[in-house]
Order: sequence, then structure tokens, then C-alpha cells
Amino acid sequence: QVQLEESGGGVVQAGGSLRLSCVTSGRSFSAAPMGWFRQAPGKDREFVARINWSATSTHYSDSVKDRFTISRDNAKDTLYLQMNNLEPEDTGRYYCNFLKSLTVPSEYWGQGTQVTVSS
Repeated sequence: QVQLEESGGGVVQAGGSLRLSCVTSGRSFSAAPMGWFRQAPGKDREFVARINWSATSTHYSDSVKDRFTISRDNAKDTLYLQMNNLEPEDTGRYYCNFLKSLTVPSEYWGQGTQVTVSS
């Protein structure tokens, strides 16, 4: 059974930082490209960032580029998202997932972690 467990969310003021973590189990993590997604209230879930299996390649949505950094620890089956200079528009529930292609997630989803940025 594939499990994804996100953590690290919280309430932060604009300009602040948070570091999200995602622990996975039930599927090979070290060989899989991974991604972060988010869903704001009333909006569809959107792609945020991706990283290849070896952490040699990353890609970000335009809205978070230069502010967020995706990373991974294959020895711990854990994915990270360092979020700096947060903006109110970053508010939403954040999810990690395995990727089927560049920005297409697998069918597995965890509960996500809530990020709220106040102005």
C-alpha cells in the first residue's frame, strides 16, 4: 500500500519561511521522480515543483521559482520543499506525489499539509 505523509505546514506571515517534508512508503522512492502540488480554496490542484530520482534536475512553476527549493533524501525516502519569502497567494494545502511524467502525478495522494500565509 502506497502511503504519502506530508508535514511541516503552518501559519506564517508574508515574507516568512516553512519547510515541508513528505515521507513515503509502499513504493520505491529512490528511483522515482517526485513532485509537490498545492490546492488553494476554491481552486484546482496545481503543480509546484518536481525533482528527478537523483536530484540532479529540478523544475518549478513560475509562481514559486526562485523562492521554493525542492530536495530529497533517498536514504530516508523523504521529499522536502523549502519555501522562502512566502506570499498570501501561497496559501493552500500542499501534497507530495510520485510522478508519472513531467508534472503528472500518480493516483496516490496523502492528506496534505496546510500552509497559511497572512498579509
